[in-house]
Amino acid sequence: MYLKTHLLINQSLCGQLLSIDEGIAVVKINTTSEMVADDHKLVHGGFIFGAADYAAMAAVNDPNVVLGSAEVKFLKPSKSGDTVILNAKVTDANGKRRRVDVEGVDEAGAIIFSGTFTCFVLEKHVLE
Repeated sequence: MYLKTHLLINQSLCGQLLSIDEGIAVVKINTTSEMVADDHKLVHGGFIFGAADYAAMAAVNDPNVVLGSAEVKFLKPSKSGDTVILNAKVTDANGKRRRVDVEGVDEAGAIIFSGTFTCFVLEKHVLE
């Protein structure tokens, strides 16, 4: 299977697609000093969220998929230099709506992020 959506995404900011299958995607993000929010090297949560969003979009894998809403939990902080793996799975499809559950784990296998993304597959691109 090949990726059909978000083809121009900056993978250094939103993660690298590791694998994709029907309704499933895995994205890896290597956190960097550019993502740091403070002197403790804490990574801003928006970068983890961005990688999770990318994983959700890839799991749906339609050129016209958009994010409608997300309910997320940040369970453990990330710091510069960490690698986070985001596993996304479509758990419900009803008409245009797709529910995608995303879980992020750190290098030790600890769950650091959990979210449910509500995505919509539109008939044409959202900007058309």
